[in-house]
Amino acid sequence: MSGPYVVRGSVSLPEAELMWRFSRSSGPGGQHVNTSDSQVELRFDLARTEALPQVWKERALARLAGRLVDGVVTVRASEHRSQWRNRETAAVRLAALLAEASAPPPKPRRPTRIPRGINERRLRQKKQRSETKRGRSGRDWT
Repeated sequence: MSGPYVVRGSVSLPEAELMWRFSRSSGPGGQHVNTSDSQVELRFDLARTEALPQVWKERALARLAGRLVDGVVTVRASEHRSQWRNRETAAVRLAALLAEASAPPPKPRRPTRIPRGINERRLRQKKQRSETKRGRSGRDWT
């Protein structure tokens, strides 16, 4: 495993709080796939962790409420043939998920007015298009 998985800034996932489970994976691998447990399921107890600041934890619990089972978030990886690469993928995915879920909310959008010139230009183009189409009608061709 390569080092601590940084969520954001100096906050990282502690190795002791990560729960790993391995099982047989479908997909590429030939006969090898029938004998090796390459699929990885990584579980992280978000509700009980002390690794994240309280504000981040509350945000993540609220945003990931649909994904949590008893306060535990689960990430599964089985893209690679090697268990080690699937472990890396799952851990990076979990760190990215927690970083996104614990991010501060975006600043509210300040409503702006549409400049009058833009509106006038749009109406002028509509009128011009209308004149073009009206000129195509065959009623004046007698």
